[in-house]
This record gives sequence, C-alpha cells and structure tokens, in this order.
Amino acid sequence: MEKQTRRSLLKNAAAGGAFAAVPALAQSASPAGKDVTSTKRDATGKSQTQFPFTTVVGFGNLLFVSGIGCRVPGTIEENTKWVLDELEKNLVAAGSSLEKILKINLFMEDIKQFDRMNAVYKTRKWGAVFPARNTVQPAALPAGDYGLAIDCVAYV
Repeated sequence: MEKQTRRSLLKNAAAGGAFAAVPALAQSASPAGKDVTSTKRDATGKSQTQFPFTTVVGFGNLLFVSGIGCRVPGTIEENTKWVLDELEKNLVAAGSSLEKILKINLFMEDIKQFDRMNAVYKTRKWGAVFPARNTVQPAALPAGDYGLAIDCVAYV
C-alpha cells in the first residue's frame, strides 16, 4: 500500500474518501467502537492514573492523545523536549508517530516563551508538513505541570 501522508489524507478527505486508504485500528469489544490504547492499568484492569481519563483512545484509524504536561522542573526548552518525548512514546506504543499527527493543542504557562519553545518544537521530525496547531496560554495548568502541556489527534 502507498505510504499515506497528512497531505494525501487531507486530499482524500476533500474528495469524499476520508481516510479510506488508511488501515483501521483493531477495534475493542466496546459498544462505542473505542479502542483504549495506552493507559497504565493495574492487575485488575483499573486505571493507575489519579484522574478520570485515558491517555490514548483510538477510533477507527484516529488516535486521540490526552494532554501530556511536563512533570519535571526545568527551562522551557527542557520542558518542551520532555513533553514531546512523552508524546512520541505514547504514539509509538499505539502504532503511530510524530509524523502522523494531524492536530496539536499546545498550552503554555508563559506565552512570552513561545519562541524558545518553538525552537525545540521545530527540531522534531514532523513529516512533510507541520501538523495544524493551536498555542494558547490558559489561566492555569494542572497542579504539578511545568511550562507546557500538549494533546493531539493522530492517525495509524
């Protein structure tokens, strides 16, 4: 099968064949067709996170990755690298990659550090085109997050 790029996926979507050529994720037995892909679970299957969310959920060939915030103090450059590393680990575990991200939401504690964050962001291997992206400064990030948080939508 021909390797799919974000650009070719968007062309297919515009032509009415949205994602038709991309293989679908294996679906779970859930009635909603959602595939819970990478939340840490204990031996009983209960989520080990303290918050009520799943890290990565697949639907068809799409992956929805929950916000990943930096939990390690450091500079905005170090925080950006840490979050992107964690994002990439989750995507790879779910059968995807940074190159297959379609949309990113980036939340910064201090938007004045945008250029410094962007210098690290641009060094990653994003594919032929950068993903669509929003970058905002919310009133606050969750307790314990430093610098920034990122969520995304990708495909497999």
